[in-house]
Amino acid sequence: MSTDSTAEANAAGRPTRSASVAEQLRTAILAGAFRPGERLQEVRLGQRLNVSRTPVRLALQALAGDGLLEYAPNRGYSVRAFDRVELLHAFEVRAALEGLAARFTAERGLDVAERAALERILADGDALLRGGALAEAGRPAYTRMNAAFHEAVHQASRSRMLGEVLRISSQVPLSSHHQVVAFEHGKVRRRHDDHHRIFEAILMRDAGRAESLMRDHVASIRAAFMGSPAT
Repeated sequence: MSTDSTAEANAAGRPTRSASVAEQLRTAILAGAFRPGERLQEVRLGQRLNVSRTPVRLALQALAGDGLLEYAPNRGYSVRAFDRVELLHAFEVRAALEGLAARFTAERGLDVAERAALERILADGDALLRGGALAEAGRPAYTRMNAAFHEAVHQASRSRMLGEVLRISSQVPLSSHHQVVAFEHGKVRRRHDDHHRIFEAILMRDAGRAESLMRDHVASIRAAFMGSPAT
């Protein structure tokens, strides 16, 4: 095999540097690490991520193409700001899509590995909430657990088309499952109890209930964020 072919084969098996940087930045933006409207400077990001400017520039271009960033001449890239109506629509789209993911997963059922993964995720959440309070230090871990639960359901639906649309719809940071709204223990406990109920409906192969529970779950998050009743 030629050197070029070897390089292509290796590249096919791992993400490029710019793709890796893009995913790191995407995760940080969706988790709220950057404020809406905040400028993202190549040099500072390169120093933060310990990479050169070229992969950072390519990553910023990719994220702008996904709708996470905005570009202005002589100003560069900034985190896209969404107004209240856009956020409301984003939650409604997310509720519909995540409901479908739960339905598809319940219809096809979980294999042994998928069930074990969801059980581990739920147990991690239970451990974090044990004791009647969610410590400040545990909040990042709970946020990761929350994202892992939703992503595990997405993956278990085994719908490539749904996965692609979900990825597009998740580009609104404040409505993303990578953010947790309101860390009061009671509210977080109720949401994690939702996770358990969704999982149980999936195990029972009750597709209608799994979809309904997931839609209501996302609607409750929207209500907490928007300060309006869930519908």
